[in-house]
Amino acid sequence: MIKKRLYRVIDANLNRLKEGLRVVEDIKRYGFDDKALALKIKNLRHKAKINHNEYIKYRDVTNDVLKQSIKSEQTRENLDEIITANLKRAQESSRVLEECFKLIDTQISELFKSIRYELYEIEALIITNQSSK
Repeated sequence: MIKKRLYRVIDANLNRLKEGLRVVEDIKRYGFDDKALALKIKNLRHKAKINHNEYIKYRDVTNDVLKQSIKSEQTRENLDEIITANLKRAQESSRVLEECFKLIDTQISELFKSIRYELYEIEALIITNQSSK
């Protein structure tokens, strides 16, 4: 039972992390033609790839108790807000993965910790670039 609960959390957060990174990557790539930052995020997304097969077995979308969006998730004013929301989503997911993997594999836990810190750096780069416009 503990494995099922833990692996379901891991599955959801692996997806959330990759989705958040993909959104920011695509906006930087297609919306701003920012090759350097899009590539940095793409590389980070690929760094986060681990064997997902063991965790996906425990996915239970039907019984997700918070599947519906809340009001703040449904409203975005511009691309910068979408970027910020998705960076935060990726940071939070990497933190959850870091903590959960402490119970399974500390090397993978450290991987997600390093991803989280890279995300903090990317966020600072993006905010700096936004404020200098």
